[in-house]
Amino acid sequence: MHFLYFDPGLGAMIIQAIVAAVAGVVLFSKNLMYKIKLFLGLAKPMEDDVFDDIDVKDSDVDNTK
Repeated sequence: MHFLYFDPGLGAMIIQAIVAAVAGVVLFSKNLMYKIKLFLGLAKPMEDDVFDDIDVKDSDVDNTK
């Protein structure tokens, strides 16, 4: 008869692999669903530049040098 021995390090590694796999599936599926909704016209395209609302004057940039 063979007995298997799992030390705490192996158990932690198995749990970490399961959590990473679940997180990967969730993030991949969110991106995939967004692309499908975008293709079907159900979602609005995201804005590329999130810093459009920030007003920076050229004089502000020159004063920092």
